[in-house]
Amino acid sequence: MSVDVPFLTGAPRAPLAGAGPVPVPYLVHEADAAEVQAYRVLRRETFVEEQGLFEGHDLDDLDLDARTVVLVARALDGTVLGGVRLAPATPDTDLGWWTGSRLVVARSARGQLGIGPALVQAACAHAEARGVLRFEATVQPAAERMFARLGWERLGETTVAGVTHARLRWPIGRIQRASDAAKAHLEALLDPFGGWVNAHPLSLGGPDYVGDDGAPVPGTDVIAACDAILPAMVERDPEWAGWCAILVNLNDISAMGATPVGVLDSLGARDASFARRILSGLREATEAWGVPVLGGHTQLGVPASLSVTALGRTDSPVRGGGARAGHAVTVTADLSGGWRRGYDGSQWDSSSGRSGQELRALGALVPTARPAAAKDISMAGLVGTIGMMAEASGVGAELSVADIPRPGASGMADWLTCFPGFGMVTADAPGASRMPGMPGVVAAAGSSSRTAAAGHPPLAASAECGTMTHQRGVRLRWPDGELTTVVESTVTGLGRA
Repeated sequence: MSVDVPFLTGAPRAPLAGAGPVPVPYLVHEADAAEVQAYRVLRRETFVEEQGLFEGHDLDDLDLDARTVVLVARALDGTVLGGVRLAPATPDTDLGWWTGSRLVVARSARGQLGIGPALVQAACAHAEARGVLRFEATVQPAAERMFARLGWERLGETTVAGVTHARLRWPIGRIQRASDAAKAHLEALLDPFGGWVNAHPLSLGGPDYVGDDGAPVPGTDVIAACDAILPAMVERDPEWAGWCAILVNLNDISAMGATPVGVLDSLGARDASFARRILSGLREATEAWGVPVLGGHTQLGVPASLSVTALGRTDSPVRGGGARAGHAVTVTADLSGGWRRGYDGSQWDSSSGRSGQELRALGALVPTARPAAAKDISMAGLVGTIGMMAEASGVGAELSVADIPRPGASGMADWLTCFPGFGMVTADAPGASRMPGMPGVVAAAGSSSRTAAAGHPPLAASAECGTMTHQRGVRLRWPDGELTTVVESTVTGLGRA
């Protein structure tokens, strides 16, 4: 990543008497090997020789960590004018917690070119582009005001090389933005004046199921769920859209503790050929899950659209709002597969490589385990879904980042905000969850339940990785015990079920 920092156009003017050298353009970018060495020379000149913070050198373990990134400000003639490094704060596994350090600017370039702020801003942008969720730095008192102007938040003080430093954090709102984009509009759309809730006692699922994945059909043991696929996705990848329309609806039925009995579809397409492509994905999915298409509606000569309604049966639905403060949060997800081509970081495809028998076994996990509360991980992402469960239950949630089951090919930020194919969030009394012990499910780190049978690849990984709390919103707990708030309050605004 490069950041061009140009100055005003026009021929350079001779400096005024007593003024410093004429400002020069520079580029902030990721350093190559030679530039890393030049950056280390600047560090030695500044921190060892000028400030006397270290003896001999200031090199440490981060300089040996292959994951460390060095950004430098380079003049047009190749001179390195300054630099900064950033790296994961945890050894071995990158959890999305990074630190920035060793910010340095050459003495001859200080105070006139804005190099320090440019490097800090570039480091923040680089960290967010890498999917960092927690980015912190310790800075000397002289630099704290600059960081504050750039938007950093003060956490406290610490000591580095015998000198007091300020502990600062760059606010990263990726999870909040993802949650808001997916669900924050529901309150205004569904209940601007109390009309929907007051229209009928069973509106929006009734008092026990507001905001749930499905709704009980009054007077029956039937659960109904309905989801639409983004029109852009239908247009771009119609077969995949057809498959996903079944996947997401049957996940909803499963999260309600029900067994699917059939689906109905409604699709629009520009012509018959395009409609057949959508229907081929629908047919392949319904055959895999073993559910019939009971009926539907098709219209040609219109923009691409697709929605599916799924029906299931259970005499005792599992509520999304059944969690209580003190309940343990369990995440169960199929970690097989990989990012769907063209949807890196947003759609994890764990389902298209599974057999029909495996897909049906995954769908039976929640109906068999019967947790106190369950929701399938939707487009709001893992954290947003937990936020919806907490909201419907009238509580909040804390998640231990290190204990969340996650595929090795996904960064933490992507995994917490993506659609994971098959993923369930459940809540039970601590130690009472049956999800990690279900057949074919492997107990992930942080869970003591038994693993899948030897010789059989696991259907999913599961672990207790959080707690429902009395404090609203969702917070992440990091290995050092620090809590960061990632969802401030409610997700949908629909309130407690």
